[in-house]
Amino acid sequence: MKRSARVQRLHPSATLGLTNRAKALRHEGKPVISFAAGEPDFGSPQAAYSAAVEAIRRQETHYTPVGGIPELRDAVRGDYARRFGLDIPSSRILIGCGGKPLIYEALQAAVDPGDEVLLFTPAWVSYVEQLHMAEGREVLVDTLGTDLVPTRETVEAALTPATRGMIVNTPCNPTGAVWDASVLGMLAEVAREKDLWVIFDEMYERLVYGEARHVNFLQVAPDLEDQTLLLNGASKSYAMTGWRIGYALGPKSWIDDINALQGHLTSNASSIAQWAALGALQGAEADVESMRGTFEKRRNLMVAELEKMPYVRFRVPQGAFYVFLDVSRSPLPDDREFSARLLEEQLVAAVPGTAFFAPGFLRFSYACSPDDIAQGMERLHRFLNSL
Repeated sequence: MKRSARVQRLHPSATLGLTNRAKALRHEGKPVISFAAGEPDFGSPQAAYSAAVEAIRRQETHYTPVGGIPELRDAVRGDYARRFGLDIPSSRILIGCGGKPLIYEALQAAVDPGDEVLLFTPAWVSYVEQLHMAEGREVLVDTLGTDLVPTRETVEAALTPATRGMIVNTPCNPTGAVWDASVLGMLAEVAREKDLWVIFDEMYERLVYGEARHVNFLQVAPDLEDQTLLLNGASKSYAMTGWRIGYALGPKSWIDDINALQGHLTSNASSIAQWAALGALQGAEADVESMRGTFEKRRNLMVAELEKMPYVRFRVPQGAFYVFLDVSRSPLPDDREFSARLLEEQLVAAVPGTAFFAPGFLRFSYACSPDDIAQGMERLHRFLNSL
């Protein structure tokens, strides 16, 4: 069978690849510690389970509206009004099968062949691949040299007549950086002046630590609501990755286009998962705060151990659940070789930074137990000392 050129251009997800390799080694009976996974290790909230069970008992097992059940869309509207002060009508909110399909559909609706989109690197692995599926071109704005935040100068240097939009992710995967109002305000100025659309991915917004605070893009630039799409979901905030529920809030025309695409791609998200997400939104606030507090303690544990190690550098993450470790000054500066040897020699899995457009770095997730963090950091320290 002939493979399409489109598929041949795709690069496999490095995150999933490392996770699968770690699972294979565990299946062989080896005591692997994985810092590769990008999901909470907590169970979903009891409120989600209860809502799902009740939905099954009510036999809520048929098609729903493509854009989601009205009850969940209304709950998302209420959540954004309560926490961000945004009044976004339910007609401009859409429920999808997780964040990834929504980004794909958003790009398919907004990008024509040859259109350029600004991506701020280090960046999540799927943005570029999905942009390529829409036949768009990425323009990378590197933040490694500017304390993991973009500057006006670096953004303006990346603009061309073909630039149509930007994807903004805060808290950031893979760096854990949280961009404040001044950074978002600068990006809003550029979007305003150049008439760019904005996809604002805030999937990790409930997981912020210390004095850092998450700011929604439309809180800074309410005048840009007609060209901004907000992306969020239940996966990270409520430890509901497997339920596959994401939501998009944006201009009615953009939401309608995504709805039309979704109607041909997936139809509605799982009916039971939608009711579960509604239960989480309505009754899991205490669970969210408990999980956030636990992640902060784990972050502090990992950071304390990393500070003792030779060769490595990092910026203390303010959000999400990742530490982005610079190993470029180690005797093994190639991040892919570093990752491969660390897994084979010490049975520790971490994702190479090359996957995020940051060669010489590795992403370590602290979405695992304190015991795993302590033992995994001990193995990493031993590996560094052996180089």
